[in-house]
Amino acid sequence: MNYSTIKKTAIAASLVAALGYTEVQAQTPTVFGGRSQYRTWSIGLQGGITTPNVIIGGQNAFGQKVGYFQNKVGEYYGLTIRKQFSHLFGLELEGNRGKIKTYNHETLGGVEPGTSGARSAITTVNWAGSLNGVFQLGTIDFLRRENAVNFYAKVGLGAFAFNPVQYSGSNFDGTVVYNNKGKWGEELFGDREKVGDRDYRLGMYVPVGVGAKFKLSEVVALNLGYTMNFTDESILYGPTARTNNQRFANIYGGLEFTLGSRDKENLTFANPVATLYDELKDPSLRNEVEALKQRVSTLESTVDLLNKDSDGDGVSDKFDKCPNTPAGTVVDGSGCPIKFPEPVEKNIVSESYPNIQFEFDSSVLKTESYPTLDKLARELRESNGTVTLDGYASAEGTEAYNLNLSKDRANAVKQYLVNAGVPASSITVNAYGESNPIASNATEEGRRLNRRVEIKK
Repeated sequence: MNYSTIKKTAIAASLVAALGYTEVQAQTPTVFGGRSQYRTWSIGLQGGITTPNVIIGGQNAFGQKVGYFQNKVGEYYGLTIRKQFSHLFGLELEGNRGKIKTYNHETLGGVEPGTSGARSAITTVNWAGSLNGVFQLGTIDFLRRENAVNFYAKVGLGAFAFNPVQYSGSNFDGTVVYNNKGKWGEELFGDREKVGDRDYRLGMYVPVGVGAKFKLSEVVALNLGYTMNFTDESILYGPTARTNNQRFANIYGGLEFTLGSRDKENLTFANPVATLYDELKDPSLRNEVEALKQRVSTLESTVDLLNKDSDGDGVSDKFDKCPNTPAGTVVDGSGCPIKFPEPVEKNIVSESYPNIQFEFDSSVLKTESYPTLDKLARELRESNGTVTLDGYASAEGTEAYNLNLSKDRANAVKQYLVNAGVPASSITVNAYGESNPIASNATEEGRRLNRRVEIKK
């Protein structure tokens, strides 16, 4: 057993996993609201065939000359358990068992088939288990802005138990010329000295593969893939003329089942770009964005009018009810001279107003809030009253982030009222983050109600 190769492989696999996990830790807090809002565990069943070579070439040991080693297919099946840490990386436990078949062609010039005189061999893999890092390479989302096809690559490190049987015939028949079953015992781990009573030999292998997953539903995905398995064994097919390390490949298909609540999105197929730009996905949201753009254009024109003050009394022409007042005249908020020296006592908003709701992780006002805020602004201007705006957030994300988000939401309402002519000094803003929820944060409906700004008297 080449322990140097195993050591290098183990170190490389550890580095790959460490780099992948570091990337997950760096990206998850910024891209997502937390892994808890996604389904991250899945279990898969797979089956397929094995071939005694890999697509990148190289020499396998069964047969003495390149070209006389012939492919046969064997059965291979197993299961996987995977934990997805982000939309880019996951860790997978994979277990398989099956058979690998190969033979030497007997009609190409009488070449000797091997040192044991074998014409064919069947290697039984009693079990094979590996820990794999799975990297998402890309997705196809077609027309719905929802991922439907996922391409991935994986690399890992594992151990397997195997026993090769060689036959004198070319079709796994004739005399058994080699079978060491029941005589193994010099293992990779466990026995330090050969005991000679084991049915299978233990070896190590490195699986490297690619595949694609097709989303069939929110729970089930079709998984197709190809894996090259590089072993540290020169007798994977029994004793031969060559001593180089052996390899085999398996082509598989199966179903993967995502575990957890159906209310949560599958992190494997999550699309953070589409999440951040939902207006491209939902026609109603897209219309809302267009309406918001028109509103901004109108507000820009209003700001231009607000900046114009022909008589220089500090009140814009748009709101000046007494234009052309003499310079230096003390005027009220409507631009008219103050006739009474006593200050005008401000009134408190007397009408109760509904909460202003917001979308997830957003401080942008929804168009459905405009009528309420227009009415509030009109009452504040007419009564010269005051109002308090309390901002809140749902429980996704950190407390510090939600506190800032609730403040941004309250300030968005304040800015709207100021743009509508309400003095900024008449508005008090408070931020409470995810505290004081009015509904449960365990449901999406409850979290939607908690994303709000309350208008207080």
